[in-house]
Amino acid sequence: MKVIFLQDVKKQAKKDEIKEVKDGYAKFLIAQKVAVPYTEKSLDVLNTEIKARNDKEEALIKECNSIKNAIKDKVITFKVKTGNNDKVFGNITSKQISEEIAKLGYNIDKKKINTLGDINTLGYHDVEITLHKKVVFKMSVNLVK
Repeated sequence: MKVIFLQDVKKQAKKDEIKEVKDGYAKFLIAQKVAVPYTEKSLDVLNTEIKARNDKEEALIKECNSIKNAIKDKVITFKVKTGNNDKVFGNITSKQISEEIAKLGYNIDKKKINTLGDINTLGYHDVEITLHKKVVFKMSVNLVK
């Protein structure tokens, strides 16, 4: 019997996969609401769900690209206290960078900001921002006295 999987089943199939399984196992999967029987109607429902998911994903990527284009060329400047030999006290964290970006009007989670090492010296530093797995860019952070 052919079924369409509604979720991943370990060592069996991935979500949205159409697969031929034994009748008894198919009845078990259907009873557990892990799969539905393969019919023309269920195939149409699957195709519309996949299309809706893809459209939503494209809209998200488009929104992430617009945010990227708006802030990628901006430089975030931090005024920091320094000690002997212009050594900065502490580090600039992704949380601080996220707060500064929020002041520009864009909410970016601190977990999406990779500092690429410690930001603890005066001057320019690059940070990598991952808004989406397909939208990654670098932004400059400047430390001044």
